[in-house]
Amino acid sequence: MENPSSSVTPTPRGSGPYIPASTILPEITVKAIVLGVVLSVILSAANAYLGLLVGMTVSASIPAAVISMAVLRLFRQSNILENNIVQTSASAGESLAAGAIFTMPALIMMQIWGRFDYVETAIVTGLGGVIGVMFTIPLRRAMIVENPLQFPEGVATAEVLKVGQGGGSGIGQIISGGIIGAIFKLGDTGFRLWTGSVEYARYVGNTIAYIGTNVSPALVGVGYIVGLNIAVVLFLGSAINWFIVIPYLVATGAGPVAGSAVEVAGTLWSTQTRYLGVGAMLVGGLWALIRLSKSLVEGIRSSVRAYRSARGGDAVDRTDRDTPIQWVGIGLIVSAIPLFYVFHHFIDNAAIAAVMAGLMLVAGFLFSAVAAYMAGLVGSSNNPISGITISTILVSSLLLLLMMGSGNAQGAAAAIFIGAVVCCAAAIGGDNMQDLKAGYLLGATPYKQQIMQMIGVVAAALAMAPILNLLLDGYGFGPQTADRPNALQAPQATLMASVAQGVFFGGLPWDMVIAGMVIAVVVIIIDVILEKRGSAWKFPVLAFAVGIYLPLELMTPILLGGLIAWIAGRAYGKVQDQADGELEAPLTDARTTGERNGLLFAAGLITGEALLGIALAIPIAATENPDVLRLVETPVRTIGLILLAIVMFGLYRVASKPGRDLR
Repeated sequence: MENPSSSVTPTPRGSGPYIPASTILPEITVKAIVLGVVLSVILSAANAYLGLLVGMTVSASIPAAVISMAVLRLFRQSNILENNIVQTSASAGESLAAGAIFTMPALIMMQIWGRFDYVETAIVTGLGGVIGVMFTIPLRRAMIVENPLQFPEGVATAEVLKVGQGGGSGIGQIISGGIIGAIFKLGDTGFRLWTGSVEYARYVGNTIAYIGTNVSPALVGVGYIVGLNIAVVLFLGSAINWFIVIPYLVATGAGPVAGSAVEVAGTLWSTQTRYLGVGAMLVGGLWALIRLSKSLVEGIRSSVRAYRSARGGDAVDRTDRDTPIQWVGIGLIVSAIPLFYVFHHFIDNAAIAAVMAGLMLVAGFLFSAVAAYMAGLVGSSNNPISGITISTILVSSLLLLLMMGSGNAQGAAAAIFIGAVVCCAAAIGGDNMQDLKAGYLLGATPYKQQIMQMIGVVAAALAMAPILNLLLDGYGFGPQTADRPNALQAPQATLMASVAQGVFFGGLPWDMVIAGMVIAVVVIIIDVILEKRGSAWKFPVLAFAVGIYLPLELMTPILLGGLIAWIAGRAYGKVQDQADGELEAPLTDARTTGERNGLLFAAGLITGEALLGIALAIPIAATENPDVLRLVETPVRTIGLILLAIVMFGLYRVASKPGRDLR
């Protein structure tokens, strides 16, 4: 039987959707649903591991699209819109993982839960994600059609699907990167042939000098994807903490008096200086709301105009049919009811549970819209979900403090629950708009994409608790200890717990928080000046805040990955301008295939390391022995560094070498 895609004449570039509105192709099919659900679960697991490890997640839309093309090509009938539906569902899973791991592990750290409760985790994350989809449905016309934003991942995904339609797939680059990433994780965490990080510090006079790097191809891949600008900003934030603030505290006698230089620096970071990032994120979240207020109001007005037009009986093309607005309203009400009962079950106070549900809906709408707009500007990988969630938790904690009083552990946990719903909604909101942008360029049917978003959300939500419990048992969360040498630091969740507990119990180093707020104001001023001068480089405050909060060892390989992206672009006499996020320019014919292959290879490094990390958690959890696969007694630090250098060179070669297609 003839492949449907072979009988379609695509619209010429720049003249409209790739597939005209008059052409009807199968989109939601059985094989698309099955593949979308499977990829949603797999990519959610991979992003959960990455987010708990480094506090950052990356968009999986392009890897999902490439995998979809490779699998669906095995069937006699498939088409580009079906591939787009698969990546729409799959990318929902990786986005939901961000919402979950940024917040839910805080309940473990606060000792509210011993393990992740399956039902409550599934309800909070699942309904939070569904709410995020519904909140952004009315904004599609304003942000994509009438006043189109860039949505870099959406544009890139559409272009990759078009290239795949022509013959290439790029699956080989993802597989190659995945194998390398998996081997690295096995050699480090499994066989212990080398150490996962290399740190060096010494006392210099009355202060400390420190340098460190993580030996992780996945983090190099993250740096390549986000680009040099974001990588530099992240590193600068961390450098201020570790090269200036920590040495200053040691010199003034504010640090511990005993221990090695590495131990003293680590203690100061964990107990004091990382809260600079807390203050910076608070200001960054508020700044995002202020900047987006005008666009948010215009988006609501545009949605109302579109709804009135549809009610007036105007004909609507297939490519412009959203989920009916009345169903969106009904869905929001239906979603709020089970969340109210979850809150009531936990807090045992109907009035407070009702306030929580109402606050969740208001904050969910505001921040889903903010996340959607920010995704249009800087991409999903650089979306300031952390700042959004911190703002939510801080406001929720202060409101609950007035209702419940200080010293209330339930109040702090209740704020985390609200933050979890809002975080999932915001993460999905930004991802949903990226997918709808890709669909708009390809000629997909919007309401079908919105249905598949919800299917992907539900699939990932049902798998989230087992994934998190496996990682908890295998590695543990929080600072690394002798019993938990490979603990996942879960930086965002630790931050959320600190803010919520700090409001109810005190103990936050408010001097550091206030200093971080001042630093954020300075960064915002710098960014505004750069913007007014028309600079291609940006100085996003939330990326800077994340850099302050995270260890320097994690930022070093990210910086190296960003440098590789820049150098590879220079190899062809053009800088790969990623200042505003991942692939901020469309993947047009003028952009080299090497850049595409570099992106896919980097995505493979991330996915391979993450999936092998999850697989290793099984024997570790089963034996309760983190060294169950150890082959050598004393790991060799230099081996990992040498191998990482080889991988970095390989990434450069892949990214700088031209090719005819994505095979």
